[in-house]
This record gives sequence, C-alpha cells and structure tokens, in this order.
Amino acid sequence: MRKQSTILVTGGAGYIGSHVVLQLVEAGERVIVLDDLSTGFRDAVIGADLVVGDVGDIALVSRLLREHACDTVMHFAARTIVPESVADPLRYYGNNTCATRNLLAACAQARVQSFVFSSTAAVYGTPPDGKASEDSPLAPINPYGRSKLMSEWMLRDLGQAGGPRYVALRYFNVAGCDPAGRIGQSTKNATLLVKVACEAALGKRPQLSIFGTDYDTPDGTGVRDYIHVADLARAHLDALAYLRDGGDSTTLNCGYGHGYSVREVLDAVGRANGEPVPCVERARRPGDPSTLIAEARRIRRTLGWQPRHDDLAFIARTALAWERKLGQPFESAEVIRSVPTRRDGFDPAMPPRNRVYAPGASLR
Repeated sequence: MRKQSTILVTGGAGYIGSHVVLQLVEAGERVIVLDDLSTGFRDAVIGADLVVGDVGDIALVSRLLREHACDTVMHFAARTIVPESVADPLRYYGNNTCATRNLLAACAQARVQSFVFSSTAAVYGTPPDGKASEDSPLAPINPYGRSKLMSEWMLRDLGQAGGPRYVALRYFNVAGCDPAGRIGQSTKNATLLVKVACEAALGKRPQLSIFGTDYDTPDGTGVRDYIHVADLARAHLDALAYLRDGGDSTTLNCGYGHGYSVREVLDAVGRANGEPVPCVERARRPGDPSTLIAEARRIRRTLGWQPRHDDLAFIARTALAWERKLGQPFESAEVIRSVPTRRDGFDPAMPPRNRVYAPGASLR
C-alpha cells in the first residue's frame, strides 16, 4: 500500500521555515523537517517530525524522501547573512549552492514532483530605479546573492531536464512573527532591521545603528519592502497549490510592492513599545541601495496570493510581542534514539512538538 505523501521541509526549524511548517500542519499536510539546528530551534517545529541532519547529505535526504513518500520539497536551509558571506564566501557557496545541488540530485533520483525554493531579492543587486520585477537584470553584489542565484539556475536547468516543477520565491525584507505568538524569530546576532529594533527597544542591545541618512528618499534613510512572515508563509502554501494544480515552473517576487524607510520602521516599533528606539546615525554601508521594493503583481496573478498583514504597525507589534516572550524558556524537546512504535514513524504517546530524530536514529 502506498504511503501517504509527505512534504520535506529543509531548514524548517528556522525563522521562515518554521512559520511555513506551522501553516502546512494547520492545513492538514503531513510534514517532516530536516534541519542541522545551526541557526534553527527544535522547539520552533510544531506538529511535524524533526530530523537533525545536513541537507547536503544525499544518503540521508534520499532515505527521507523514500521512506516518507515525499512528493514535494520546500527548501529553506541556507546561510543568509550578507556581511558573513563577504567574509567567508566559500562557506556560502558550500552551504547554499553545493548543498542545494546534492538536495536536487536526491530529488531527481526520487522523482519528486514539486519543489518550492526560498530565494532572495539579493539576486537583483542594486536596481537603478529601486524597484525590481522578475524580469529585472540579475546582478547580485555579494556571495550570498550569487549563491542563491546559482541555486535558481540549477533548479531551472534540472526542471528543463525532466526534474520537478518548481516555484522559486524571491523574498524581500521579512519581518514580524506568528500573530498567535507561538513561534517567531529567535536568531542570535540578528541583522534584520525589525528584529534589531525590537532588541534595542527592550534593552537587549544598547542601540541601533542607522547606516546612511543622506539617501535620496523622503527622510534620507533607506527604503525597503517589508513583508510579514505569515503572509510570506502563506505564499508557500499558495505555491504548493499552484504546483499541485499542474502549474508551470516559475519565479516570483514576494513583497507588498511598497516600502518603508528605516526611520518609519523605528517609529513603528517605538509606538508599539511606548518609547523611542535608541539609535545612532552612521555613514552609509558600501553596496546598500537607497531603495529596494518588489514589483509584486505577478505573484498575485499567478498564485492568487492575497496578503493579510500589509500593515507596518502590525508587523512591529507581533515582532515586539515575540521579543518580549523570548525571555521565557521553551519546553525541551526529547531526542528519539530508539525505533518509534508505529511503522509510519509516529509515537502516539509523544506530543508532536517534542518528536525529534537524532542523526543516528532509525525512522522505522
């Protein structure tokens, strides 16, 4: 008897991946997460099994795809810090590009049907007019963007050679946290503006630095397209539905199509917290565009995606609420080191949130 199909989510214990996993589980999908926990958190995986391992491990990925009859892969696992990519480019090409190559090889062998890829607006570099459409020139200016673009190329070429149909989603600036407060961004040494602003607002860091106050923007600070993580997660479910309906492979921007300046973001976080965010003004950073906004009509037209949280105040409130909650300890996840009691890998006596497989554990 054919097993129920499963979605493999790589990097599903991370910030964005965990929000997608949560929505998939709520939609009734069966999900298994593969994450090495280098930047993810086992407690962020709710309602899905977690396998602790490397996405570049072809043998492990192949076993998961086979044993769980995975027909879909959602790939989030990656390093994402731009300055780190400049300082250590080989780590990014190895972790992002080479590991993705191995993942795709396993998917091709297992005849995976659908693939949803977490890409980035960094593939555009610095568009001259500050707005990027899917047809804009691809000119990444750092190893992070180039590592993601290479992965897009591999995915496209494999698809044309008979591999899985795919949707590649190019994210703009992701922000906010689960509206119900169950999960959020817990990354240490975070670099995303809203997260850093919330840390500064709550005294977890002394201040926030504004890099550049003389840009050609209304208030002199950089303007970006900020998208709430719950809306971004919903785009992945819409991409899944699109592929299941027989949609062709495509690449789509994920943004709201308008932007906010650094000062506007700080004002929103300050209002949510009841006092201004401490900040200091500094010189521009090399390579930062004054404006980067998504041309986002295609994703609405192709997937029928409709954002629900296009509201900077809401983004700030959810991010701040989660930052306050981070002081509260998570429950610890138990690592399974023995064979689960049921053939399908589920132990009914163990709460879904705490089911975690160690690298050497048997899944049967």
